[in-house]
Amino acid sequence: MMKLSSQMLLLLPLAMGIGIAMTFQTALNSQVREYLHSPIQAALLSFLVGTIVLAIFVFFQSAPKPTLQNLGQIPWYLWLGGCLGVYAISISIYTAPKLGFLTLFGLIIFGQILMSMVFDQFGLLGVEKTQLNWQRLLGGVVIFIGVLLTLQR
Repeated sequence: MMKLSSQMLLLLPLAMGIGIAMTFQTALNSQVREYLHSPIQAALLSFLVGTIVLAIFVFFQSAPKPTLQNLGQIPWYLWLGGCLGVYAISISIYTAPKLGFLTLFGLIIFGQILMSMVFDQFGLLGVEKTQLNWQRLLGGVVIFIGVLLTLQR
């Protein structure tokens, strides 16, 4: 069981804010799609704006900036994170108007829970191993049933 600390009280709303931000991002990007007539082009615009904002943050950050040599030392598979971001943003722009936001984000959350169980169970990509137990499995099943219920409009 997790202890509730002052740090945890800060982290919980920050983490929940990701879900809120993703919903707004998908809604905004879906509207951009209407102007650009393509989920890929809408995703490109989203990533372009995000890249500019991140570049500004990195510029003002006190941490040392990476060199080309540093970047060359990153294993090839770690670069796939950017590809996964393209998939996530592009597909959410495409599917949100068709599935509806509740079903889309229910499926996203269920997919995250499912893969999190696998990562935790096997300690994939350096994640600390956490055994799958009946409570965690039941939580995933409950989320899945919730997603099925959202399909009824």
